[in-house]
Amino acid sequence: MQKIIDRRSFLKTSGLGALGLAALRCNRPYYNPLKSKPNIVLIMADDMGFSDLGCYGGEIQTPNIDQLAEKGLRYTQFYNASRCCPTRASLLTGLYAHQTGMGWMTAADLGSPGYTGDINRNCVTLAEVLKQAGYSTYLSGKWHVTHDRYMKPSGPKHNWPLQRGFDRYYGPLDGGGSYFHTKVLVHDNESLPVPEKEYYVTDAISEYASKYITEHAKGKSEQPFFLYVGYTAPHFPLHAKPEDIEKYKDLYTRGWEIVRAERYSRLIELGIIDEEWQLPGFEKDIQSWDKMSNAEKQHMVKRMAIYAAQIDNMDQGIGQIVTSLKETGQYDNTLILFLSDNGGSAEFISRGDKSYEALGTASSYESVRKPWATASNTPFRKYKQWEHEGGTATPLIVHWPEQIRSHGELRHQVGHVIDFMPTFIDVTGADYPDQYINNKIIPMEGVSLVPTFDNKSIQREALYWEHQATRAIRMGQWKLVADSHPDPPYEGKWELYNMETDRTETHNLAEQYPDRVEMMAEMWHRWAVRCRVYPLDGRGWFPRLEK
Repeated sequence: MQKIIDRRSFLKTSGLGALGLAALRCNRPYYNPLKSKPNIVLIMADDMGFSDLGCYGGEIQTPNIDQLAEKGLRYTQFYNASRCCPTRASLLTGLYAHQTGMGWMTAADLGSPGYTGDINRNCVTLAEVLKQAGYSTYLSGKWHVTHDRYMKPSGPKHNWPLQRGFDRYYGPLDGGGSYFHTKVLVHDNESLPVPEKEYYVTDAISEYASKYITEHAKGKSEQPFFLYVGYTAPHFPLHAKPEDIEKYKDLYTRGWEIVRAERYSRLIELGIIDEEWQLPGFEKDIQSWDKMSNAEKQHMVKRMAIYAAQIDNMDQGIGQIVTSLKETGQYDNTLILFLSDNGGSAEFISRGDKSYEALGTASSYESVRKPWATASNTPFRKYKQWEHEGGTATPLIVHWPEQIRSHGELRHQVGHVIDFMPTFIDVTGADYPDQYINNKIIPMEGVSLVPTFDNKSIQREALYWEHQATRAIRMGQWKLVADSHPDPPYEGKWELYNMETDRTETHNLAEQYPDRVEMMAEMWHRWAVRCRVYPLDGRGWFPRLEK
């Protein structure tokens, strides 16, 4: 019980509090101009749930990621922006996605500054900032922050990676597709043909990341480097290598209720969640495992086995990246961070060959489905695209042998992807510009995570979210959140939760604390006006979900 009391007391003071941005942004306790600047490797998974990793309570084999956690730090209250494009825009710029123009997705320009589908020139990327501090900059993997119409080889390349600060690039510009026949591949500034046989995109992303590390050590060893690795795994479609699927073929025969309950227990044992946080029930449209037919069970077991195999393969690639760092003597002074761009996805995707035999192959194009997404997001409610914890909560692992002396510890301070920009500025001595290439740059929104490396507090007024008219604000221990409707008016009703006693969002306190709801809703409104969130637009909000 003492552990729980201590953690609660810590949450009150460490995660969110009074404003202290100016002091934090000027504080650079880890930057010493007399020492070598650290390399930075930022790794992000795609559509991976909160509890999928072994070190976050999952049963999937992730030994390389787990090793980073064992020798580093695990964050229990870190947030993304609930969907791929907004998270990537915020991660790259230190701004809320709407400020960059990426309030929705790259597929459409909704006709207002917050929703152009193309990151603007009033923001700077991590690569642009770090390049000014003498860094070589590399990206291997998913980009997905330029409008779909600009991904064609014959079109403008103003927002391709090399035009936004990266020296080298390999990967898909778009949101993802076939793992075996990726169509929108780019190497540096040139589009590549659809790969031939024996290609698997996760392997290619890992190989190019390792290649950049090795080549940098040979040709630019006097310079530090920044490497951003954007995996598409485990985003749909369910495509995995047969040898990886084989490891998991019988693991999920016990069904999603048992898998979820086991993960919940392990999360408590690990100290990542509080035992008093109630595990929410399954949503009403999720059928009990015991009521499924044998044929349905067989299909669903294989779906989750393929999903697990995708994460397993990504972990293998991360092991390859770490090995490259060690073999080139760059491991100790490299800051490595790992996270996911949003929670597990409940999207219902089904095309191509729908047979059991085809699942996992190039002829199939399927998703893992809502019941397993619920297990992936244990212990939280909802999924990718929602602003409840299941959509926005991500694991974050931070590993830096030369500077982080605490190993295997948890950090309960609240953080967000907007915090990477000020964090990297703190550890590198880089400067965040007021202007860049004759464009006025919006000030950073995040705060540095550096104090949390030593388990110190960070302070900010609040964190905010909006995506397709779902909304949220977290202020200290309180979170106000609302779903959306598919038709105008899009705004759903506000719900209020105490994150200290109920982070699983099972007890709505809105009626009990109407004044707090009103105050926080007004704060959210002021943020929305300032950050180009209006007009709210819920079109296309509800994904195809399994009925």
